Amino acid sequence: DRDGDDHYDAASALIKSLRGSDPDAAMYWLARMLEGGEDIRFLCRRLIILASEDIGNADPQALSVAVAAMQACEFVGLPECQLTLAQTVAYLACAPKSNAATIAIGQARGDIREGRTLPVPVHLRDAHYSGAKELGHGKGYQYSHRSEDGVAAQDYLGVDREYYQPVNRGFEAELLRRLEDIRAKLRTAREDASNASTQEKPA
Repeated sequence: DRDGDDHYDAASALIKSLRGSDPDAAMYWLARMLEGGEDIRFLCRRLIILASEDIGNADPQALSVAVAAMQACEFVGLPECQLTLAQTVAYLACAPKSNAATIAIGQARGDIREGRTLPVPVHLRDAHYSGAKELGHGKGYQYSHRSEDGVAAQDYLGVDREYYQPVNRGFEAELLRRLEDIRAKLRTAREDASNASTQEKPA
């Protein structure tokens, strides 16, 4: 039943089994869909989406595996591409999980939709077109690669907002530790910029 309720129920069961890190259940639902004549491209799309939505940076390699599976399935076709799909499903099920990036983009787009838009800070504006420098665009910008640790401590947003909250699992745990140090530097730079702006205002 590739077009009816069973199609959507089986797809839901596959994705939820992968998200729940159960490779055995995921393998069964994959087999069920293959035996039902499921469109291979549909399966590949769902696996690629899950790799970003539910695994994300906890295992960045998951997206590469899913995309490679799609390319292999296009090249090989059935019945042999069932091997590629099985390998991919097993990998995605066992990978550490994080939806931190999914939440981050949802929150950022939500802010914009609700009217919480921000002007681009002057030092980050494009200074290459005619007249831009006269407007002060790019003035004070710090080139990150000139910093000792590759992180220029400057304000990139204009407000203190943290959308991306890495989880303490898989590779994202390493990103979490690194981001804590980076955000401390950026927070200090934002506070310094705010204090300087306040001091420049006339009494």
